[in-house]
Amino acid sequence: MSQLYFATSARSAVGLVRSGNEDSGVVSPHLIAVADGMGGHAAGEVASRIAITSLADLSQVFATSDIDPESADDIYLNSIYSIDADIKEAVADNPELTGMGTTLTSLFLRGDKVALLHIGDSRAYRLRGNSLEQLSVDHTVIQELLSQGAITESEIATHPQRSVLTQVLMGDGKLELPLPIFEGKIKDRYLVCSDGLSSVLTDKEIKSLMKGKDRDAVVTALIDATYINGAPDNVTVVIADLVEEVQPTNIEKIGAAQ
Repeated sequence: MSQLYFATSARSAVGLVRSGNEDSGVVSPHLIAVADGMGGHAAGEVASRIAITSLADLSQVFATSDIDPESADDIYLNSIYSIDADIKEAVADNPELTGMGTTLTSLFLRGDKVALLHIGDSRAYRLRGNSLEQLSVDHTVIQELLSQGAITESEIATHPQRSVLTQVLMGDGKLELPLPIFEGKIKDRYLVCSDGLSSVLTDKEIKSLMKGKDRDAVVTALIDATYINGAPDNVTVVIADLVEEVQPTNIEKIGAAQ
């Protein structure tokens, strides 16, 4: 099993409508993640910050080289319960935060395997060659209706429940998530983003902007494109290329987690 690394570029922007940033993110050579918070009175930014901070802290356990792969995957998967418990504790300490929640979409690179931890409607994509694949499945009413064949893609934009989530981290402990694992290949390019990007740009537009540019230029192009289209929400973008070269070990937080 070869050891690969995430070479990353990331940015979180407020957008053109919101007054504050409820998105958080983190990047490191072995972990990338985005959390999109929700809840009034700045509670959304608290929830996303808790998710990213807790995950980043736990990554110093599951992403170390001296832990066996099975244990690393278990700790990574179970980090979702630790985050949920931290959110519950924060609400107990400050009842004004009641009702806050957050999505979390994260990729953990172990050797040449990429594990996906995902809840909500933030997304993870992989660009391999000329093929862009959405690795995550949205936890939304719309996605359930699409999967059932009850609606078509063309009906999504005008559907009254297009923004309703079916799963999210809210401290209620009701979590049953899989941990899909993908084989990573050198030159794979991954995108993890909040729905401030994916709800504004089509997959075709995202693919076009992800190709043929360095990581920093891709991040700039994606965020600029959301602004051109009105940027109605916070937008957070993480781009990560799979490389063999050893990367700096620092963990960088963005958005509300800074």
